[in-house]
Amino acid sequence: MTLAGAVSPYPGAVALLEREHELGVLQTTITTATAGEGCGVAVSGDSGTGKSTLLAAAIVSARSTRVLRGACDPLSTPRPLGPFRDVAPDLGLGRMHLDDGAPLAQLCEEILDALRTEPTVLVVEDLHWVDAASAEVLRFLARRLDGVPVALLISYRPHETGTDHAARPLLGDFARLDGLATVELGPLSVAAVADLVTGTALDAERVHELTGGNPFFVTEVAKDPDRPLPVSVRDAVLARAADVSSRDFEVLQLVATAPDRLDDRVLPALDVDLPTLRRLDSTGLLTRTRGGLAFRHELARQAVESTIPPGGGASLHARLLAALETIDLPEPAVLTHHALAAHDAARTTYHAQAAAAEAIRAASHSEAAAFFQTALDHLADDAPAADRARLLQSLSLEQYMVSRLDEAIANVRATFPLWELIGDVAGLADAHQTCATYEYYNARRREAEAQADAAAAIAGDAGATLAYGAARAARGFMAYMRSDTDLALTCVREVDRTPGTVPGPLALKTDLVRDLSDLVCGDDDARGRVADVIDSARSHRWDELASTGYSQLANLDVEHRRLRSAEHVLEASLPFTVDRDIPICRHWQTGVRARLHFFQGRWSAAVEDAERVLDERGMPIARLWPHLVAALVPMRSGAPEGSPHLDHAWELAGQIDEPLRLLPVLSAFAERMWMSGAADSRVTDDAVRELERLTGAPGSEWAVGELASWLLRLGLVDKQPTPVAGPFRLAGEGRYDEAAGRWHALGEPFAEAMTLGDAPDPGLRVRGVELLDRLGAVGTADRRRVELRAEGVAQVPQRPRASTRANPSGLTNRQLDVAKLVARGFTNAEIATRLFISPKTADHHVSAVLTKLDLPNRRAVVLRADELGIA
Repeated sequence: MTLAGAVSPYPGAVALLEREHELGVLQTTITTATAGEGCGVAVSGDSGTGKSTLLAAAIVSARSTRVLRGACDPLSTPRPLGPFRDVAPDLGLGRMHLDDGAPLAQLCEEILDALRTEPTVLVVEDLHWVDAASAEVLRFLARRLDGVPVALLISYRPHETGTDHAARPLLGDFARLDGLATVELGPLSVAAVADLVTGTALDAERVHELTGGNPFFVTEVAKDPDRPLPVSVRDAVLARAADVSSRDFEVLQLVATAPDRLDDRVLPALDVDLPTLRRLDSTGLLTRTRGGLAFRHELARQAVESTIPPGGGASLHARLLAALETIDLPEPAVLTHHALAAHDAARTTYHAQAAAAEAIRAASHSEAAAFFQTALDHLADDAPAADRARLLQSLSLEQYMVSRLDEAIANVRATFPLWELIGDVAGLADAHQTCATYEYYNARRREAEAQADAAAAIAGDAGATLAYGAARAARGFMAYMRSDTDLALTCVREVDRTPGTVPGPLALKTDLVRDLSDLVCGDDDARGRVADVIDSARSHRWDELASTGYSQLANLDVEHRRLRSAEHVLEASLPFTVDRDIPICRHWQTGVRARLHFFQGRWSAAVEDAERVLDERGMPIARLWPHLVAALVPMRSGAPEGSPHLDHAWELAGQIDEPLRLLPVLSAFAERMWMSGAADSRVTDDAVRELERLTGAPGSEWAVGELASWLLRLGLVDKQPTPVAGPFRLAGEGRYDEAAGRWHALGEPFAEAMTLGDAPDPGLRVRGVELLDRLGAVGTADRRRVELRAEGVAQVPQRPRASTRANPSGLTNRQLDVAKLVARGFTNAEIATRLFISPKTADHHVSAVLTKLDLPNRRAVVLRADELGIA
C-alpha cells in the first residue's frame, strides 16, 4: 500500500500513499516523452491531496532531464503569461518580447522551438489561477507534443475550473486527445492514514474522521503527534509556529501576503536578515522558489494569512509594495495586487493601468479588461474627467474584444458627459463613433447609425477633421452592410476629401469599404483589392481591421457562392483570430463557416459550428446564420417540427434590417411552409412583398433567386424576377439540367437536387430525390416522393435504410480536415503531423471518413475529391 518517497526538488515531498497507479502514469509519461514521443498528464485534486508531492516523486525519475517549473499565482488578477515568465530564462527567451508586443502565435512558436532542443519536463502548477494567454500557450503546446521530447505536467483543482474558466478548453483536450491523460487524486483511506501515524499513539480512525483523509492535513497531524489533535488544517499549521517570536511571526505573515513569492531582492528593505531566515527555516513551513521565499503549501500560507488581525493586512501589503517598487523590472500585476490589498487607491490605479498595458501586449484581453476595471474602480473621485474618460474608453475596447458588448456599450456611453464637461469635441465624437461600432455588432442597427451620425455632426461642427473622417467611415461600413452602396461610397469620398487624413488605419478602412462595395456590385477585380487591404492591415499589426476584412470577404464569398474561395479565406482568418485573441471576430467567422458548410452539404460540421456560436457569448449579429443552420438541417433531415431557431433568426433579421440577412430568413420560412403545408403570413405577405422590394439591391442576386425559388414552389409567384444569379436564371428559363450542373460545379448539392426536382422531366426529378437521399436530406426527399407519387411517376426511389445509407453530410470539422488531406495524397503519418494528432487517431479518422463517404479506399477519395468538394 505504501510507496517510499525520495529526496525531491519539490517542497513538502513525503511518503506517497495510495498513489502507485498515478505515479506510474506520470513516470511512464516522462519516460515516453524524453524518448521523443511527447505527451502530458493533468493531475486533478482538491487542495492538500498531494498534487505537488506526486509531481515531485515523478520528477525524480527524470534524472538528468531538464525540468522547468512555472506557477500560476493567486493574485487578484493573474500575471499575463505568468508561468512562462518563470521559465523564459531557462528557455533562452528573456522576456519573450512581451515589451515589444509580439503576437501570441509567435511566442507559442518560440516556446515550442526552445522545448524541442532537449528532453524536458515542463510543469505548470495551480492551473486554476492561470491567465487566458498562458492557457492558450499551454493548449498550443499540448496539441503539438507528438514528436517533441516534452512531458507536459499540469495540476489544478477541479472545483475551481468551471465551464467559463480560461483553462477549460485545455482540460478538455487532456480528457479526449491521444497522448494526453488526466489522473484524479482523492482522499486517503483509513489504512493509509494508519500507515502515516504508525509509531505514534494517534488513533488512525479518529485522525481519518478529523482530516477527511486529506494527505496534507494528515501529514501535519503526524508531524506533531504529541500535541492535542487540531480540529482544522489551520490549527495543524499554526502549531508548527507556536514557538516563533512575534517579530519572526510577522515575517511569516509578510511572506503570506505575497501569494506568488517574497522576492529575495526586497528582503533587505524589509529588515529580514540571515539569522531570521535560519529561525524560520526550522519551522519547516517555508521553502525557496523562483528567486524568493514561499510557503511549502498553499494551505499553510492561507493558515498564516488568517492570523493577520483586521486592518493589519493593509500595512503588510503597503510595506511589500514600497519595497517592490524599489527593484528593477517589478511585475505590474503583482504591484497591483499589493496596492489593492494596501487600500492605496492612487497606486492601484497607476499599477493596474501598467498591468493592463502589459496584458494587451501579451494578447490577454480578459486580464486587460480586469486591470482597467480595477484602475477605474480606484480612480480618485476628484481625478480629471479626461483621465476617467480615457480609462472608460480603454476598458470598453477590451470588453468589446472579448465579446462583452453590453458592458462595452455602457462604459463608452459613460464617457459622453465627461468629454462634454472638458470640451473635448474630438474625444466625444470618437466615443460616439466607437459606440456605433459596438451597437452595430450588438444587432442594434438603428441605434448604431444614429451614433455614427451624431459623431459626424459633432466633429463636423467643431472642425475636428480626423474624428469626422472616422465617423463617416463607420457610417459607410454600415451602409455597405445594408447594401446601400451609394451611401457607402458617398461616405468614402467624404473621408477622402477630409483635410488631414493621412495613410493609416482610417485610410485603409475607407479602402476596405470602397473595395467591398465594388465587390458586392459585381466588380470581380475588387476581391483582389480587398485581399491587399487585409495584407496591409496585417503587416501594420492593425489586427481588428485585418480581421474585419477577413470576416467580410468570407461572408461575401459564401453569399455569392464562391465556396472554395470562402474556405481558403476562413482557413487563414480563423487561426488569425485565435493568434491575435480577437474572440468577437472568431465568433462571427465561425458563424460564416457554419453557413459555408451548410451550403456544401457538410451538415454535421455546419451544426457543430452553429452550436458553438450559439453556446458562446459573442456578438448577436453573428447568430443569424447559426440559427438558420440549426433550424434547417434537422428539418431537411426529417426531424419533427418545433425548433425555435427560425423565430430567433426572424427577430435578429428585424433588428439588423439588411437585405442579405432578411432574404435568407424569409427563404427559410418559405421552405418550412413548403415542407409542412402550413400557411405562414411571413411567407404569404412579407416574403412576397420583400421579394419585390429588394430585387435589384446590390449583391442580392443569389438571395433573391433563392427566395423566389421557394415562392415558385409554393405558387406564390409565377416567375423568377430579374436580376438573379445564373443558376436561378437558367432554371427560370426551363434549363433545369444546365442549372443543376451549375450548382454541381459550385459545390452546393442541396440546391442541385432541388433544381432537378423542379424540372418537368420525371427522370431529372428522380435523380433529384436520389441526390437528396445521398445527402441525408430524407425529410425533403420524402416531400418530393409524395409529389412524384401524386403525379403518377413510376419507379419512385424507395427511402434508403439508415443502416445502409452513406452520409457525406455527417463529416465533422476534424473529419473534413482529414478528408481534404487524404484527397491530396497524404499518408496517415503525414496527416498526423499536419494536424498535430497521433498516427493512431489519424487512422481512426480516415476509417470514419471512408465509412461516411461510402468509399472503399483512399484512392477513391482522391478520384472523387472534386465531386465531394474536398479537392
